[in-house]
Amino acid sequence: MFQKLYDKALGWSKHRHASKYLFALSFAESSFFPIPPDVMLAPMSLAQPKKAFNFALWTTIASVLGGMFGYAIGYFLFDSIAPWLQSTHYWDKYLLAESWFKDWGFWAIFIAGFSPIPYKVFTIAAGALQMFFLPFIVASLIGRGARFFLVAMLLAAGGEKLESKLRQYMDIIGWATVILLVIGIGVYKYLHA
Repeated sequence: MFQKLYDKALGWSKHRHASKYLFALSFAESSFFPIPPDVMLAPMSLAQPKKAFNFALWTTIASVLGGMFGYAIGYFLFDSIAPWLQSTHYWDKYLLAESWFKDWGFWAIFIAGFSPIPYKVFTIAAGALQMFFLPFIVASLIGRGARFFLVAMLLAAGGEKLESKLRQYMDIIGWATVILLVIGIGVYKYLHA
């Protein structure tokens, strides 16, 4: 089952409009969309290793532009979106982002840009808290760029060898992920009951 999905993802990564989709996804994820661009960047870098750095560059540019859009949402529209944020699971993350900004400023954006923490929450928080724009852009470029170039570099270096190994173990990886997700949800519900 997962092997078929993996093959499909690799097929989609070679689509003639894949770069445009990657750019759009990278922009959207930095301001409002929940799916990270790594889900497209990784198979695209694996399928076309010679273009991996180009994919990482476009992903970084689109992500920073999306981050600027998220900043604008926070700066100009925070009062309008605050009630929605409070009703979602993003509110706790927003409060965390707010406290990080008070303590670390520039480094909060850098860490959010590089890590799996929802970057969009930090871009909106940066705008809402009126972080200086130039440090915001610099931290975003460094954090997002480091993350996406690292993903592209690792997958491009693995090339066909990595692709065949991943394909060979994809069902095991897929089912292990599902099991870990179910256990994680169970533990979360148990702790918050």
